[in-house]
Amino acid sequence: MAQYELLLPKMGESVAEATVIKWVKQPGDSIDLDDTILEIATDKVDSEVPSPVAGKLVKQLFKEDEVAQVGDVIAIIETEGGSAPQVEEAPVAIPVAEEKTETIPGIEQLPVQNTNPSADFSAAERFYSPLVKSIAAQENISLAELDAIKGSGADGRLNKDDLLSYIANRNGGSGIKTEATVILSPPPPVEKISDQRSNAQPVVQASGVSKPSTTSVSGGDEIIEMDRMRKLIADHMVMSKSTSPHVTSFVEADVTNMVLWRNKVKNSFEKRENEKITFTPIFIEAVAKAIKDFPMINVSVNGTQIIKKADINIGMAAALPSGNLIVPVIKNADQLNIVGLTKAVNDLAVRARNSKLKPDETQGGTFTLTNVGSFGNVMGTPIINQPQVAILAVGAIKKKPAVLETEHGDVIAIRHMMFLSLSYDHRVVDGSLGGMFVRRVADYLEAWDLNREI
Repeated sequence: MAQYELLLPKMGESVAEATVIKWVKQPGDSIDLDDTILEIATDKVDSEVPSPVAGKLVKQLFKEDEVAQVGDVIAIIETEGGSAPQVEEAPVAIPVAEEKTETIPGIEQLPVQNTNPSADFSAAERFYSPLVKSIAAQENISLAELDAIKGSGADGRLNKDDLLSYIANRNGGSGIKTEATVILSPPPPVEKISDQRSNAQPVVQASGVSKPSTTSVSGGDEIIEMDRMRKLIADHMVMSKSTSPHVTSFVEADVTNMVLWRNKVKNSFEKRENEKITFTPIFIEAVAKAIKDFPMINVSVNGTQIIKKADINIGMAAALPSGNLIVPVIKNADQLNIVGLTKAVNDLAVRARNSKLKPDETQGGTFTLTNVGSFGNVMGTPIINQPQVAILAVGAIKKKPAVLETEHGDVIAIRHMMFLSLSYDHRVVDGSLGGMFVRRVADYLEAWDLNREI
């Protein structure tokens, strides 16, 4: 008999860790080649870890809801034979895309936040993951302070959740915000619910502040614990609103030509490409063109620095059957034609609904599009998907009477109209830029060529 160490596999360049959400195999269970051992979660994407060997599961090294780093040994499998192949996970050099930095005149004299993640932890006797070191450097936590924090990981290892919890308590429960993730201190669990409001007793929190216990007035109320994805979404939305001053600009567009063109080509397109063409790839094409015209909408913020993105990676918000939201990303959307965009949109949408997305496919977005019209809404004020600085919502397309200017005078006609609403970060995007950008997207949609060839 030999023992095989199952490592947490690499799941993409931007993914450094994963949460164990379910062990499919238990100690003592027999395992065939490619059997699923456990399910893991990275950000909003759930994945399965298959076994590269056959044998018997001997030991689980991480409990459910614990966080493991890429390359960690997560399980021991006993195999038959003299020796089992061991996978050596070599350190991965993650390529960093060269980003152009554009500064605003006068901003060079302002102090820049110390967000250098490469602080010196070389003298540490305790193991710390790169993500833990990065957060510690951003929060100016010394090595001595870091060593004093109790870890909940394997062999007392300090993981990200331990550090974020420590920072939240140190900062009075305000939490920590980083570009990688945001975790806010959860409220204490409700231990007892009283049906009589008069009997509610104050509960002493860990901070020493007395708060009344939660009560149910009707007695028929249901308390539903948020699932993992909903907690992530809630934290991300709160962080976004507290990070960026949101402003929203609206434009109404006449998209009659776009609607008529799609109606004309959709049957032949489906027969030729075996794909249904929706309005989403058309919207994405218009957004990519407008970003090229106004590249300062395709940026992120780091302290007092504006990072101008070289790539145009457009995320499309998709609603899942569970009611949660996920944002798969179309990389280099400006380099795809309408056929390529259609295939990418359909593929990502189907795999999102079936929980088959890869972790990297929700990372690296530089701009987000959300279609509130798919729910019958005419407009919306979406929340920015950090660390981006803008998000566009497209509303339902409605037939309306509209005034048209002709060479013979103004006439009233029935047209296909829709609202576009752009929410943007007023720290770096002013009303003029935000307004001109959403207007340019509308211009591209309104100027759609009825005779365009696919």
